[in-house]
Amino acid sequence: MELREVIGRRRSIRFVRPYVPVERWKIQTMLEAARIASHWGNVQSLRALVVFRESASETVLKALEAPIVGWQLRIAPVVIVWYLDTAAVDEQSDRLRQLLDVGALGFGPPEERRAALERQLIPIFDSIRESLKQPGLNEIDCGQGIAQATLMAFELGLGTCCLGTPNGDDIRRGLGMPETCRVILLQTVGYPAEHWEAGGQRPRQPFERLFQMDRYDQPFPRDPAVVEELRRDKMFTAPAPLPYREAELRFLRDALGLKGTGLL
Repeated sequence: MELREVIGRRRSIRFVRPYVPVERWKIQTMLEAARIASHWGNVQSLRALVVFRESASETVLKALEAPIVGWQLRIAPVVIVWYLDTAAVDEQSDRLRQLLDVGALGFGPPEERRAALERQLIPIFDSIRESLKQPGLNEIDCGQGIAQATLMAFELGLGTCCLGTPNGDDIRRGLGMPETCRVILLQTVGYPAEHWEAGGQRPRQPFERLFQMDRYDQPFPRDPAVVEELRRDKMFTAPAPLPYREAELRFLRDALGLKGTGLL
């Protein structure tokens, strides 16, 4: 399957089969994809704590409880707690030295590059180290790793859904993470109980409203030929709602025992 079609077919799958365990090797493959994602300064602050419902203790499972999305966490065989560790920034100097050693940083004779790194670049980053631990660039690059893991999950036949939570600090403490860690999101993983279309392509804001060119008040021109090419390549799929969606939701509600959640 081509990448464009993969992007077009990938949906947030909220309904998974709670009775089908997810193979550990598939979760590892997701993590491998996240590990090789780009990250500023090669810091790699993205981390993950994987909770397998079949083996986790009641204490761990209770730590994942959350309002609104609680039913998704209860039925998922696996929940990945994606977090970043700000302590990784303290190792940035060593990560930069690694980049220099493999020829991924600077140019010119090796001894000159090393001297410039130690004399110029590292002191600059050391001076702003604490600010680099604040929310911002770390979250952006961690998002790249999570996105790669999500695409890998789709390729492996899994369904996932990324869930925000206001209980990040409680989850961090409940799972025994140090204070240097910051929970980014929870990702449920399982085998889809709903069709991959999940009711169709979700509504999106107009292209011209989201993207600009050269000036803020100048929308990026959308070429209809590009849109048609992507449609042929199946990056754009049938828009929601598909005719059967309400019946599918009722079936899933009853099959998974979700009556009374307030959402179905």
